Amino acid sequence: MSELRKDPISGRWVIIAEGRSLRPGAFVKKNQPPASSAAPACPFCAGHEGETPLEVYTIRDPKTKPNTPGWKVRVVPNKFPALGQGLKLVKKARGMYDMMTGFGAHEVVIETPHHGKEAKDQSNGEISAWLRALQLRVGDLRKDENLRYVLIFKNKGKTAGASLEHPHHQIIATPVTPKRVREELIGAMEYFKLKERCVFCDVIEEERSNGQRIIYENEDYISFCPYASRFPYEIWILPKAHGIDFHTDVVRKSLPALAEHLKRVLGSMSDVLGDPEYNYLFHVAPNRFPRFGYWRTIENDFHWHIELFPRLTIVAGFEWGSGFYINPVLPEEAAKALRVKK
Repeated sequence: MSELRKDPISGRWVIIAEGRSLRPGAFVKKNQPPASSAAPACPFCAGHEGETPLEVYTIRDPKTKPNTPGWKVRVVPNKFPALGQGLKLVKKARGMYDMMTGFGAHEVVIETPHHGKEAKDQSNGEISAWLRALQLRVGDLRKDENLRYVLIFKNKGKTAGASLEHPHHQIIATPVTPKRVREELIGAMEYFKLKERCVFCDVIEEERSNGQRIIYENEDYISFCPYASRFPYEIWILPKAHGIDFHTDVVRKSLPALAEHLKRVLGSMSDVLGDPEYNYLFHVAPNRFPRFGYWRTIENDFHWHIELFPRLTIVAGFEWGSGFYINPVLPEEAAKALRVKK
């Protein structure tokens, strides 16, 4: 039996088609070749540093030189950027239409010199290192007052949009706040106006009280399948302490806990769903420096988080045409399958 569930943050409705519910094994792709442990042609592998743009940040052996082997985490500009800081930001009209130049930034954070070593196989220390690199790059990009938003995301697998299989994240900074993020910001602001509480903090309290949708919880972070999950086995990871930015010193102190949390959740997802392709992204507050105070309650109403989507189904005509998502798996059942064994 189907039901409609409303996301309390965005106000979006989702169709949970329980009658079409499938077990985790139904999503596992059969006869998948194992990831290669070495790929001589991969530009992200150690020894191929000359095949990428010059690094902008690295964690490396201090005895080694820039753009040579000996690094643990390496950040480079994307060779084929969606947006670039070399352009001047110009906004103008073309008749009735508005446009701006492709100003922004696009960087790649290479997690490890080892080609086939995904986060689930990395140590907590290795994950903490690239999380710190992400923090530092976000903090640096936010200094440009023309950049409104900095988005961190990871694509794993071809269907998730990854052109290279070597473990990496991407960072894109834009001169506008993305529509999807703006929807969350507006939803959070409206909730705060009504109840004078952060909707994300209320969701955490509700999920901990209910317990059915929780996947894992440690001292600083909690993960669960959202009540109105858009996709089967969708996972959200939130810091339990209220905060709107990822690049802060407060978050830096909790990076070991986030690393441990990511490793466990990604490992459980891989075990249950057969190492699926996936996307995840960080939703943080926009850059507030250029227009300080324009979002009066944002420090209280927003809450940074990670949204993770295994690529198990295809968004088709009804979804594109209506804005509804049809999820064939109950979030409660998904969480039960994904729950990390302690």
